[in-house]
Amino acid sequence: MKLAILGYGVEGKSIEKYFQTHPYENVPPENIEIKVFNDFKDEDIENLGLDDYDVIFRSPSVRPHYDFKKYETDIVEPGESTEHLYFQEKPYWTSATKYFFQHCPCEIIAVSGTKGKGTTCSMITAILQSIHQQIYQSSKKDNPQVYLVGNIGTPCLDVLDKIEAHDEVVFEMSSFQLWDLHTSSSVSVLLRIEPDHLNVHYDLDDYHYAKSTLARYKKATDYLIYFRDNETTKSIAEASLAHKIPYPIDNTSNKRLSEVLDALQIPGNHNRENAEAALLAVAARYTNGNIDTLLDSELFPAVKSALANFQGLPHRCQFLRELNNVKYYDDNYSSALPALDVALKTFEKNPTVLICGGMSRGIDQQIKKRVFSAPNLEKAILIGESAETLAEGEKPERYELASSLAEAVKKARVAAEKIATKDTPAIVVMSPGFPSFDMFKNFTERGEQYIKLVKELK
Repeated sequence: MKLAILGYGVEGKSIEKYFQTHPYENVPPENIEIKVFNDFKDEDIENLGLDDYDVIFRSPSVRPHYDFKKYETDIVEPGESTEHLYFQEKPYWTSATKYFFQHCPCEIIAVSGTKGKGTTCSMITAILQSIHQQIYQSSKKDNPQVYLVGNIGTPCLDVLDKIEAHDEVVFEMSSFQLWDLHTSSSVSVLLRIEPDHLNVHYDLDDYHYAKSTLARYKKATDYLIYFRDNETTKSIAEASLAHKIPYPIDNTSNKRLSEVLDALQIPGNHNRENAEAALLAVAARYTNGNIDTLLDSELFPAVKSALANFQGLPHRCQFLRELNNVKYYDDNYSSALPALDVALKTFEKNPTVLICGGMSRGIDQQIKKRVFSAPNLEKAILIGESAETLAEGEKPERYELASSLAEAVKKARVAAEKIATKDTPAIVVMSPGFPSFDMFKNFTERGEQYIKLVKELK
């Protein structure tokens, strides 16, 4: 058997490692010839000789096969299988995500959206782990494990061997992982959807179509938790056959919900909303989607403890330090403007200096101007490829350009200390709103450099 892997990032390497020691269907690993294709463009795919292969695993950022061999219809009714539209011909195109969904022995909670996926997944994981600890504290043998996989960093195939039927998986899913998935989990969470990844997706409709996969293949017995204040998310959810549960929650007088949400240590109303989505996902697993039943049950202490002790994720509105009445925050995971909007709103009660900008990509100019629309924004320090575009047409006093991150931090400090008072500290937050690849290897490197520069301030 000949197996091709398109792309050799984290997931591509995971696929190669997995099938070096595992059979594909009934073919033993010693009879599988693996070929990795890397450093190619989309238009090169048809010339890679892939027709000689039996199965092709695409990495998430590689467009699916049907983008190059167009099918006759793209209309898919809720609940309708479309496997036959795409992959009946040889070679068979698939992905690590598809393979995992086909072979995972336990329940999966899938989460997608434009902003908040990682935090929501981590909250769900923390709650489930806390519940398991409470229920099974006297018996380690039967204690189910919770595996957090997907876009958050752990490739799903890396843990597939470890998973047992009584375990639980929380899967953070990007639009690229959802693109050609033709199944769904019993519980899914669909967060706010805003324009993103338009440098990879053909257009906004293509991006929305990928996200809608999370809802399209659900059965009536499944659960779909969705963000009701976003028209795109709401529209996708309404077309699903699943039992639909909207959030933010407004139909309960349960005081325990406020008690749990008030216990959160991480800032921002968006994180309260993420917590509600996480609670509803857990309720869908344990109490048929009824949040009041969950909170009124013996599981309440475990639920509250999990969220009260939740510290948030690195580079997501993470507090770094306070110096001269200025509080510094790191939100470098922000690679899309909706995330930047959320960061500014988080600090709406404080005068804010924003460090933003990065690699330019296909986002409408009108959307870009949202950077300057927040009433608490005193000044933006602009970096990267997008800096001059963002500055275009703005009043000079609203922004400064910086040629490096070190210069940006220095300028942000000066601007913030001018507006800070003892009673009302100023905020400096780096929430780029754009990808990092014009100046950095990835958002982690960008965030770590920012943290280092902030901690060096004296």
